[in-house]
Amino acid sequence: MQESFISSPPDASRAVQPATASFLNEHFLLYTETSRRLYHEYAKSLPIIDYHCHLSPEAIAKNQNYENLTSIWLASDHYKWRAMRALGVEEKFITGNATDEEKFLKWAAVVPYTLRNPLYHWTHMELQNPFGVHELLTERNAQQVYTHCNGLLQQPSFTPQGLLTHFGVEMVGTTDDPTDDLAYHQQIAASGFKTKVLPSFRPDKVFNLAGGDAFREYIRLLANVSGVDIFNLDTLLEALEKRVTYFHDHGCRISDHGLTNLPSLGLPTHQLERVLTDVLAGNDAEAAAHQESFTAFLLLELCRMYSHKGWVQQFHVGALRNSNTRMLKVNGPDTGYDSIGDYPHIQNMANFFNELEKQNSLTKTIIYNLNPADNAAFATMIGNFQGGGIKGKMQFGSAWWFLDNLDGMKQQLDALSTMGLISCFVGMLTDSRSFLSYSRHEYFRRLLCNILGEEMEKGLLPMDLPWIGKMVQDICYFNAKDYFPSSTQ
Repeated sequence: MQESFISSPPDASRAVQPATASFLNEHFLLYTETSRRLYHEYAKSLPIIDYHCHLSPEAIAKNQNYENLTSIWLASDHYKWRAMRALGVEEKFITGNATDEEKFLKWAAVVPYTLRNPLYHWTHMELQNPFGVHELLTERNAQQVYTHCNGLLQQPSFTPQGLLTHFGVEMVGTTDDPTDDLAYHQQIAASGFKTKVLPSFRPDKVFNLAGGDAFREYIRLLANVSGVDIFNLDTLLEALEKRVTYFHDHGCRISDHGLTNLPSLGLPTHQLERVLTDVLAGNDAEAAAHQESFTAFLLLELCRMYSHKGWVQQFHVGALRNSNTRMLKVNGPDTGYDSIGDYPHIQNMANFFNELEKQNSLTKTIIYNLNPADNAAFATMIGNFQGGGIKGKMQFGSAWWFLDNLDGMKQQLDALSTMGLISCFVGMLTDSRSFLSYSRHEYFRRLLCNILGEEMEKGLLPMDLPWIGKMVQDICYFNAKDYFPSSTQ
């Protein structure tokens, strides 16, 4: 067992230990010689532009070592939590009051049963790099793995900044509420840390007209940080515009929105004005009935602000959230009780983008689909609004959440390839809260290279390694570098 542990990341040319000799070696997911050349010669060593994630700016700024493997690896990871629940693990070992060591040992016992779930690949990829663990994780070796990794986590190179540097991350786009003062981003920028850590504007809470007291409290907070007394639509927009400007002045060039779907265009402004005024006064009688129209109005106005600033806007749509209301009360949101929804996206999306396009206010846009049944529709939708002399202005975004697995990523790549131009694609992101999740970029790059390499050897694509290698590099790095110009400035 001891020989399987090394103190530095594994060399791709080094044979793995016998237990994993044919699994997760240097040829993982690369089934042809051409695929291997594409990955190792063109994709492997490229920097990473992680333009959407949920990493903590506070953790990056403070740059403190994590206490143990559970705190960096299991905390807040609802992917792992769902798997543990499925196998009958008690909640106290997942989100409860069990010790960190007990939680890790329970997770280790679950891992062998996650075969064919992407967690099985991710778990072992993340143990290999950066921890140098080459054996398969089981309950038999769990204690030794835990001790080994905990020791490494106390080294300076295993801090948040050390890990970002190790993985070659050039830019991180965090996810930030409009009321955030961005103090940690300022601290990072002033520290001289080479990785750019830039805020992204995520205004989801401001749309929650039917949220009752929670919405009113949020509006009070927004009013306080913006210095605007919010009492109607105009003052709400004034406050939001001030926050957009504040974020822009602190390096933000990206917005993001988590929505069930893009809202249908609705009520006249004067009717929304009356409903908002009533809600702010404590009268929620009509809030739910006008929620979608309110979201549509605010979102359109925000998108016009983004266009004026030259930002990229992102729309993550399709999640059915908080289905288990009993456990929502116990654990809160984002703890593993969400799933893929089945929503009527397409007509609303066309109407929404067209409304912006009519006023030349449709900025660079990425749409992320969560239901694979809608892949073709999303892939064709972006073609309706390309233009302006901008390469890949409209993007069918990377497979995300329940789809960031081999099958989901391939389906997204196939849909984009057949109905758009994969050569314009801005590539993968982590969408993660973990500093160990950068193996997802390797996962994506290996899959991409295998798809193209196999098709080259089948004669479906020309055997032009330099040209297709350049396209691989564009998808993995250079397209994003151009699309998000602030990422390296």
